[in-house]
Amino acid sequence: MFGEVQIAPSLLSADFANLERAVRLIEQGSPEWLHVDVMDGHFVPNLTIGPPVIKSLNKLTNIPLDVHLMISNPAEQLDWYLDAGADLITVHVECANGAVQAASAAGASPSIEQVEDPGKLLALIARIHAAGRQAGISLNPDTPARAVFPFVDAVELILVMSVHPGFGGQSFIASAPDKVAQLVAHARTLGVSPLIEVDGGINAITAPLVTAQGADLLVAGNAIFNAPDPLVALEQIRRAVAHG
Repeated sequence: MFGEVQIAPSLLSADFANLERAVRLIEQGSPEWLHVDVMDGHFVPNLTIGPPVIKSLNKLTNIPLDVHLMISNPAEQLDWYLDAGADLITVHVECANGAVQAASAAGASPSIEQVEDPGKLLALIARIHAAGRQAGISLNPDTPARAVFPFVDAVELILVMSVHPGFGGQSFIASAPDKVAQLVAHARTLGVSPLIEVDGGINAITAPLVTAQGADLLVAGNAIFNAPDPLVALEQIRRAVAHG
């Protein structure tokens, strides 16, 4: 945190029939991460990819894989993604309280006010670290920043969702920058500096809104892969952030 802003192009918006071509193209823009969205059709109302594709991506590129688990049961499936070669695994704080209400439609997502038993999620984070990987914690738009405060000093990354997870191409939620600011302030009080990642509706216009509050890792899918020239789009986001 508080360093140079990093970019993680999201493969959710790439052509799934030509993932290798998409990866080879985006490698030319030297992104710091590749963001991989895993959706189970329950925690979010969509299905995407799983361990076999991540294993193939791991063999294909040297760009670190930022794997975002939007699934109801990360504890049961975690080893699959560790074995597949994920470099950083992010789990949702909303899964910490046991049974997760399914999101029934786009534009909605599970939320909590606070974690009932932080120990369960801390144990999951410890498993990720024991495998030599980095760990992240994510929170949905309607979950307040304070819900992840018990984990800020235990993870390498905090992911703020600036859309309701499940589908690409959604509009940026205006409350996200304030949530970023709250997380940055809390991290400072603890003397720690996890990466603050923001995912959803990020483009050259919205990126400076969150980096101005301390975000230092931006996930961009639709704005990059659906642009006429993805490399130009990636560079436009970098320049927008650099110029504030």
